[in-house]
Amino acid sequence: MGWCVKAMVQAYSTAGGLIMSKLILQTLLSDIPDLYETEGNTNPLCHVKLFTPDSNWTWYIIELSKADTNTCYGYVQGLESELGYFTLEELESIHGPLGLAIERDLSFKPTPFSQIKNS
Repeated sequence: MGWCVKAMVQAYSTAGGLIMSKLILQTLLSDIPDLYETEGNTNPLCHVKLFTPDSNWTWYIIELSKADTNTCYGYVQGLESELGYFTLEELESIHGPLGLAIERDLSFKPTPFSQIKNS
């Protein structure tokens, strides 16, 4: 992480804890349902899109644990496409083949799961 990004993270952290991870801002947390909150919903909303800019992997967050703000449930598109659990900590440690870190799609708007699955 460059000095500019480190300074930005430090400024946000001291200004009210707006950053909970490198990928998800604290301000997004209230919009994402807690784990198991959408259980039984056959078409939940995907709230956040994370991706590797130098590969074909994408993670869509449907739920995020309010207890640890780390464990996610969502849809993963990679070698296979499947629903499952993953952690933000794990994603922050992954780099694609060119060494690029996972990023959040800033233009992504919450989208029904069925739309993403069928696209």
